[in-house]
Amino acid sequence: MYKKNIGEYRIEEFPISRTATIDIGVAGLKKHHIKALIELDVTEARKVIREKKKLSEKISFNSWLIKCISHAVEEFKPIHGIRKGKRKVVIFDDIDISIAIEREVDGKKVPLPYVIRKTNEKSISDINQEIKSGQKQSIQGEDDYILGQEKKNKFVMKIYYCLPGFVRRLIWKCIMKSPSLTKQNMGTVMITSVGMIGKINGWVIPVSIHPLCFAIGSIVKKPGIVKDNIEIREYLYMTVLVDHDIIDGAPAARALSKLTKLIEGGYGLT
Repeated sequence: MYKKNIGEYRIEEFPISRTATIDIGVAGLKKHHIKALIELDVTEARKVIREKKKLSEKISFNSWLIKCISHAVEEFKPIHGIRKGKRKVVIFDDIDISIAIEREVDGKKVPLPYVIRKTNEKSISDINQEIKSGQKQSIQGEDDYILGQEKKNKFVMKIYYCLPGFVRRLIWKCIMKSPSLTKQNMGTVMITSVGMIGKINGWVIPVSIHPLCFAIGSIVKKPGIVKDNIEIREYLYMTVLVDHDIIDGAPAARALSKLTKLIEGGYGLT
């Protein structure tokens, strides 16, 4: 009786890559993240980037933003620390940032993770070129679930996807308890730019297992005050998640204040 009233529908295959996403979401909900929702004036920075592109300089807004975040973290390294046991925190010198690169897999667009290693040692153009290389990297079905040089063993990944949910989540729990495994597999900082797709006047609130996560939202035009004058400015919405188990609110606020100065001051563009 009920089937007559549900209308037409179709059944599609559930993407196997979503399995890991679900597991990460479950693990991320257990993290004690402080959430900061901020607006950043990127008007001047975007002007400079547009001018540099006209001169054929190989940079992009995203690569510049990654560099700004990397530099801020480099100055406040405890913010990307990873807890080891009950009484220790491992603070890495290298800043490895995880991003998502959307690729077409079997006719469907799938966001695949890519870890940019040692962003603190790379220039904006280096980061931009690495992202472009990741976008061009050959992939063969969903077994290539991660981009970059550190390919995962396909056989191991197939076994992982076949495991019961509680076993997969136990694996993630073990990874998150090991700072070295965490950094090796996913870096210490995550940046998601899903909010830049389209125009959303608001903030994206992500779930993450990283000690530090940035969700980049839309850039919108609205009035702002510059030297006591009202002008139309471009503002970037950004959400930041900081692991409260690792760092207190005051030092986290100082780190975000530094990041704000870097971004609004056009760090590295002049």
